[in-house]
Amino acid sequence: RINMATRRSNTNTCGQSDTYSVLLPTYNERENLPLIVWLLVKYFGESGYNYEIIVIDDGSPDGTLQVAEQLQKIYGEDKILLRPRAQKLGLGTAYIHGIKHASGNYVIIMDADLSHHPKFIPQFIEKQKAGGYDLVSGTRYRGDGGVYGWDLRRKLISRGANFITQVLLRPGASDLTGSFRLYKKEVLEKLVEQCVSKGYVFQMEMIVRARQLGYTVGEVPISFVDRVYGESKLGGNEIVSFLKGLLTLFATT
Repeated sequence: RINMATRRSNTNTCGQSDTYSVLLPTYNERENLPLIVWLLVKYFGESGYNYEIIVIDDGSPDGTLQVAEQLQKIYGEDKILLRPRAQKLGLGTAYIHGIKHASGNYVIIMDADLSHHPKFIPQFIEKQKAGGYDLVSGTRYRGDGGVYGWDLRRKLISRGANFITQVLLRPGASDLTGSFRLYKKEVLEKLVEQCVSKGYVFQMEMIVRARQLGYTVGEVPISFVDRVYGESKLGGNEIVSFLKGLLTLFATT
């Protein structure tokens, strides 16, 4: 019978050359950041994988960066890297900025608002290693995946957007608008270079471009939980932008 310490040791021996860089773009997440960082440290520590957390704060007026500085003192500068920007410049550019500072050969992207639980990260890593996938995406729409805390309107928007995307683009993945993913670093660099979309369309385009370039995509069912603190950033303008972006992708891919 193998105890947990032995299992962690074996895991680390098998993957000790791999490092996972977690990119956490933040804007007004001072309440959520301490808990998401604690959970990341907990699950990476238990699984034995090498990791770093890169916080990319876009000039949050609520003091998110100051909270991140305190977390860096607690967990160490080798684990918490602060790479702030002066203002909100968009998700795609946040990833470009984060990749430049990532030392890992794998990159994990996720939201900092507690909607993505770090407990799924070891499953992402196991899935990637088992299949040699170029990227692994969390899916709310397969297996025991699901969404919790959304009202009917949000569920209809998400389901509708995903359904329309599946019909028009046939991307070979079940959840196009999610933003909880594991990438090989060089694959993420290539995809970000290819993508032109902004906002919520960006995640969808990443999967579509991955299919175009012949990259392999694995999926892990996840539970998505609506943010506990703060306000959702999805509004009418974002929905219109999504539809415009979808039609642009349909016309150009």
